[in-house]
Amino acid sequence: MFFYPLTCGHFFYAPGYHLHRASFDSFLLIYVKKGSMYVQTKDESFDAKADEFILINCYEPHSYGTKTGSECLWCHFDGPLAKNFFESIVSHLGTVFSIGNPAPAANKLEAIIDSFCRSSIKEALLSKYINDILTSFLLYSAADKKNDSTDMIETVISYINEHFKENLPDKVLASAAGLSSYHFIRVFKRETGFTPHEYVINTRLSNARYLLRNTAMSVKDICFSCGFSSESAFCITFKKRAKMTPAQYRQNGT
Repeated sequence: MFFYPLTCGHFFYAPGYHLHRASFDSFLLIYVKKGSMYVQTKDESFDAKADEFILINCYEPHSYGTKTGSECLWCHFDGPLAKNFFESIVSHLGTVFSIGNPAPAANKLEAIIDSFCRSSIKEALLSKYINDILTSFLLYSAADKKNDSTDMIETVISYINEHFKENLPDKVLASAAGLSSYHFIRVFKRETGFTPHEYVINTRLSNARYLLRNTAMSVKDICFSCGFSSESAFCITFKKRAKMTPAQYRQNGT
């Protein structure tokens, strides 16, 4: 599964509620239905009002609460692609953000919570719900977008998520999008903030980090299972992005 929920809920927070954590290994999505919330990360402070979303990296120190009281839907989630999506969304929209129509994402978040309450947990469906929510954030822009461009990017991202272990040159992805390579690269970069190649590499590295942290697979096996052409290429790329070798990452339990 690319994503999985860890815990979730529908809470009514009393005025003055405050929570601080040094870490809670997951990512947290909050939808503010009513009232207001505040958020503090290691770098900044934010305020959120009704119909806004909050996305927090709980691997790092964080705090949140409400001065006035609030009603919120929330879900802690993780998975091989969670960090990649988190970084893309926050760079695109910020830690606190609104989208044109919050109902589809809020409804799917509510469906995840309802599934937990009924103890009817279907992992594949919940993974899809989280993927749908995060993808809708990633593709949102305040400016009007043509539906065909949005649908095309969604199709390509789904293709990458399913085929990242394979060789994925730009021309293959452009073909999946039905565009020339030149036009496809420009559209993909504009909509996601990444070139197609960068997105593929980020997806592979996110999966590699998950396997290093949660399995006993060798670095060599992880390398090839994540779509890298050689162990040396994997180690060089990993160290460049993570500032440490795969072995050091596993040892540190980062």
